[in-house]
Amino acid sequence: MTTTLRPTGPLQRTADGTLSRSYEVRVNSRPVGTIDLGTDPGFGPTAGMLHALWIDGPDRRRGRATVAALAAEEVLRGWGCTQVLASVPAGSGPALRMLESLGYTERSRNMDKELPPEPPALPGGVQGRSMNETEFQEWLAASCDGYARSWIDRGVPPEQARAKSEASHRADLPDGLATPGVSMNVLVHEGRVVGHVWLAGREVRPGERGAYVYDVAVADGRRGKGYGRALMLLAERIALESGHTLLGLHVFADNTPAVRLYESLGFATTHHHFYKRLV
Repeated sequence: MTTTLRPTGPLQRTADGTLSRSYEVRVNSRPVGTIDLGTDPGFGPTAGMLHALWIDGPDRRRGRATVAALAAEEVLRGWGCTQVLASVPAGSGPALRMLESLGYTERSRNMDKELPPEPPALPGGVQGRSMNETEFQEWLAASCDGYARSWIDRGVPPEQARAKSEASHRADLPDGLATPGVSMNVLVHEGRVVGHVWLAGREVRPGERGAYVYDVAVADGRRGKGYGRALMLLAERIALESGHTLLGLHVFADNTPAVRLYESLGFATTHHHFYKRLV
């Protein structure tokens, strides 16, 4: 039997160059499912994406999805893509196993938490306050470089990583500290800033808004003293004060200490994000 992809419409191209197209998955010309392909504007035109791969019930567990994914990779190569991205909801065991068998590597994951009604207390000796303009400008320069470096260290080409970082910061902080809905705070211990956390409101789950941790970090030389946990407790307090009962975040999968911290605080993984080099 031959599994192929048949376009269901023309190739779509947006003003920024993003490509997308939908396909039927066919076995010997018989429709058995669908898949959507696209490119990721955050990483640029050479980053392809697998969206919404679906195989009809009677044709599952026969390798149709695996062959369809391989066929999709060939389509993306034809578009000039050098890597392919795919996201899988937590708990989707078959999809996770399929991607791993095809050589995909988990790069990051999304996590969230339902917040308790009462804000948590901060550890003794630390306080949170709003970031001032001088601190913000120093943070912004370091954050753009650090965010790009995080992606470069995980296999993203430098030019794509820098473009993603710059675009993300422009989109999420168009008015700097004055951006509506944004909270930039620092954690202070004995008069010294020991970390920062950036929160803003957004859709955390489909159709459900909450607060989202865009950046959280302990200052250099201050790690291992419990400040990371204190910053996340501060984030919960800020979220509740803003009227949110849901808190979400993104974490790189290989940042084991951070993943363990979030899990210990009650965060659960909602989506796994994979990538694979196309050679």
